[in-house]
Amino acid sequence: MVNDPDWIAHIGKRDVSTREQAEAYLRQGPRAMCERLGHGLFLVERRDTSEAVGMCGLVRREGLDSVDLGFAFLPAWRGQGLAREAAQGVLRWARDDLKLERLLAIVTPENDRSLGLLKRLGFVLEGTVTLPGGHETLLSLVWSARPVGDVAPG
Repeated sequence: MVNDPDWIAHIGKRDVSTREQAEAYLRQGPRAMCERLGHGLFLVERRDTSEAVGMCGLVRREGLDSVDLGFAFLPAWRGQGLAREAAQGVLRWARDDLKLERLLAIVTPENDRSLGLLKRLGFVLEGTVTLPGGHETLLSLVWSARPVGDVAPG
């Protein structure tokens, strides 16, 4: 998946070309984040076949002031509602179990499909951001666990 042209265009090149590099990427990235923070990117599988179709979860990135929602799916599984279903589950988990009130999402300006999904999930454009060490200006969107109009206690 990390070598898919869409991944490279919208997320970035990861220099993973062997099984060993893939295992190291998972061990040092998503698995390490899960162990360190209790959240990260999780494998998304089809319920009926257990076939791996993508990943979705919460990521803590340097340069962002909040945890962000991340997702990516294999080309054959895009456009079927799987990303929306997985993201909705992650948002419920973030709100109900992790008690997070605010999440971010970052996306390249030309990634219309992801941007559309994020907006359908309730994310609102907040501005732009360039991550440390990056050169690309990304759109930054924000999601609030409280419905619009709710007032925080206190």
